[in-house]
Amino acid sequence: MIRKATVKDAKEIFNILQKFAIEGVLLPRSLNSIYENIRDFYVYEENGRIAGIGSLHIFWEDLAEIKSLAVLPEYQGKGIGKQLVEECIKEAKQLGIKKVFALTYVPDFFQKIGFRVVDKSEFPQKVWTECIHCVKFNDCKEIPVMLEVE
Repeated sequence: MIRKATVKDAKEIFNILQKFAIEGVLLPRSLNSIYENIRDFYVYEENGRIAGIGSLHIFWEDLAEIKSLAVLPEYQGKGIGKQLVEECIKEAKQLGIKKVFALTYVPDFFQKIGFRVVDKSEFPQKVWTECIHCVKFNDCKEIPVMLEVE
C-alpha cells in the first residue's frame, strides 16, 4: 500500500536512506531534513513494514523533482519503485507541475517509465539551490532524467 508519510515514519525513512547512502547509490539526508520535508514523502508499506520510499519536491511553478527513491532489496523487482514514481507524477499533475525530473544512477529505470535523459542545465533552480552545496558537485555522476507531465 502506498500512502503519504507521517512524522512517525521519519526515522524509518532515514534508516532506509542511510542504508543506500552507505552503499553509494543515494545521497545521504539528515533526519532533520526528512522531518522538514516529511510532506514530500510517500511510503510503500507491506504488513506494517515500510519497504519503499520516494518523495516529490517542488522547485518552481512548473518543476518538481523525484528524490530519495529507494526500495529495500528484498522487495525490489515487484514494481514498487514504479508505483512510487507514478504516485509522485499523479501528485505533480494535481498541482499543475509540467516537468518532473530526477537525478539518478539508474537512468534505465526511469526511461522505462517514460523519462528521457537530459542535461542538468535544464534545472538551474536545482543546481544553484542544492547541487552547489553537495560534496560531489564537481564530480557528480548522477544522470538527469525528465518527464513532461500532461
